[in-house]
Amino acid sequence: MLTEEERKKIRDAIAGSRGKREAALDALKIVQDHRGWISDELKDVADMLEMTPVELDSIATFYDQIFRKPVGKHVITICDSASCWVTGSVDLIDHLLSSLGVALAETTADGQFTVLTAACLGACEQAPAMMVDDHLYGDLTAPKIDEILKRYR
Repeated sequence: MLTEEERKKIRDAIAGSRGKREAALDALKIVQDHRGWISDELKDVADMLEMTPVELDSIATFYDQIFRKPVGKHVITICDSASCWVTGSVDLIDHLLSSLGVALAETTADGQFTVLTAACLGACEQAPAMMVDDHLYGDLTAPKIDEILKRYR
């Protein structure tokens, strides 16, 4: 069930769009901002947008920054594009996962970090790159990743 605050923000998003369906991604982001992820209970949001839950779910599952299961307090997205791969991202992904004691798409036991990959972060000039929440970090090395993680612990 949506909170009144979520409903108001979704109504505002609809008002700022060309139509209800066009506000679908914004509505999903609103719910995720309040709850941390999007559960399978999409009916209330879908009703507000005059969509079926299945239609809304197809949008939610298309975007890799819409989380369909609980994630950690901080989401780390590491780029695995060709540019990052050529500059050593495979070893850095291994280092990151080893440092946190998780596999890809898992959350650390303390709930602090979830590690995901992305096909491209749009930062090829800074390859290899990763994001922690909304902050982009480039020209990564193993020591640099260790320093970045310290900021979020």
